[in-house]
Amino acid sequence: MGKPEDYAYRVVWSEEDGAYIATVAEFPSLSCVADSQADAFFGIVDIVGVVLADMAKTGEDIPIPFACRRYSGKFALRIPPEKHRLLAIEAAEQHVSLNQLVVSRL
Repeated sequence: MGKPEDYAYRVVWSEEDGAYIATVAEFPSLSCVADSQADAFFGIVDIVGVVLADMAKTGEDIPIPFACRRYSGKFALRIPPEKHRLLAIEAAEQHVSLNQLVVSRL
């Protein structure tokens, strides 16, 4: 089971809400709103802890933290043929592979 501190958190200021909003990538439906960054962060971590305990108790599948997932470094990408052609030309002009060009853009 993942521990609350293993998950990917983000805290941002919301002008609309006039507060900090903390979210966690692995649980997109969860958030915590607070007046300070620290309160928002520690609030969402506490919420995740409660959710994890509840999920464990009910036998639900617990999301694997992004930090614990394994990535191959490869993914398929589909783009329009014209964009592919333009990128291939640009890569050739820069004397780099198409892969190197795309990686540099990411």
